[in-house]
Amino acid sequence: MIINKNDRNAFNLILDILRRRGIVIMPCDTMYGIVGAVPYTQERIAEIKGREYGKQFLELIPDISWLHRFIDGEMPDSLKKYWPGPLTVIFPDRKGGTVALRVPDDAFLQKLILALGEPVFSTSVNKAGEPPLFRIDRIISLYGTKADLIVDSGDYNNSRPSTIVDVSSGKMLLVRQGVVIIDKTCI
Repeated sequence: MIINKNDRNAFNLILDILRRRGIVIMPCDTMYGIVGAVPYTQERIAEIKGREYGKQFLELIPDISWLHRFIDGEMPDSLKKYWPGPLTVIFPDRKGGTVALRVPDDAFLQKLILALGEPVFSTSVNKAGEPPLFRIDRIISLYGTKADLIVDSGDYNNSRPSTIVDVSSGKMLLVRQGVVIIDKTCI
């Protein structure tokens, strides 16, 4: 099923599909993402992407106050100014592993996550190892039968992914330079 993001029923339809543990391809503030409720949809998203199961996916949370649901520490002060925004931070989690979190700078998405009451996975729309897709017609032709819903918000021209910083070791490591330009004073 395909729906326009501006359709008055879009929010409730997306929320219903996420509550039923379905998969939605939708705009995620920097590009289209494959989105599903954490932890229920990880295996299906991995299958859609052709990615090995168990590999970590980014989790979107609605605001920084949710951070303490996942970690015991704090967000480094030098990075706080980038949330909400296209900065993914990898933290040590309470289980001895890591968790990649981002607060999107998109009111629709924040409201959706709050209504769902749990974070959502988000990963770029592409096969593992291939570049992300930005043209909605291409997304629909390749993923129309794999997702439960595609939210059409037009093409995303010249989009770049989020910047990724890993703080899980106690030091800051720039993993991927994306939209947010991290200067050396932050790292």
